[in-house]
Amino acid sequence: METAFTPDNIHRMVHGFYDRVRRDDVLGPVFDEALPHGWDVHLPRMVEFWSTVLLGSGTFQGNVFGKHMALHGIEKEHFVRWLALFHETVTTLYAGAQAEEVLLVAQRIAGSLQLGYFGKKLV
Repeated sequence: METAFTPDNIHRMVHGFYDRVRRDDVLGPVFDEALPHGWDVHLPRMVEFWSTVLLGSGTFQGNVFGKHMALHGIEKEHFVRWLALFHETVTTLYAGAQAEEVLLVAQRIAGSLQLGYFGKKLV
């Protein structure tokens, strides 16, 4: 288990998570449809995002909320699966405070997006 965030383990977290997403019956089709430029463009952006969040790298520039609000057909089940797969991934890499920090950020992101989609937090 990792005890500190590093560019390498953030890279492994992002790629491990999205490997699970790609194989998932609920999320895989949503992401495949939403990524017109493919996974090779999305994955480096997600590494930049999490590196900015966890390491303060400042490498990510973008409108996370706006990009997600442009997606259609998002339901509660998508958030349930996203959070479950993310939890599985994070807890295989990080322990204790590091895992809690990443999961708290993920929960906040999910809550913000749920407010945007549904007007309330669902999970």
